[in-house]
Amino acid sequence: MAIFIAHPLWAGIVGLLRLFLGRWTGHRTPVMVGIVWLLYAVYETGMQQRWLCSGECNIRIDLLVIYPALLIGLLIAALSLLWRRSTTGKG
Repeated sequence: MAIFIAHPLWAGIVGLLRLFLGRWTGHRTPVMVGIVWLLYAVYETGMQQRWLCSGECNIRIDLLVIYPALLIGLLIAALSLLWRRSTTGKG
């Protein structure tokens, strides 16, 4: 996950992919997770550009909350896409 600190654009790409998958399948959960990832990309860009950080940003305690939340969101989005795909084929 450290790649997203150095390259916030990758977090934006993950968010756009989730957004696209959610819109394509018509499912809201991946769309919401995509929006959260896009917000994180903006946040991380702000940290990198020192808009949100005064310069003493070496210890990032915020990532102890952000990273698990992002990973749980990805898992929930993936499971919701799989669950919906498996239930729509049975009827």
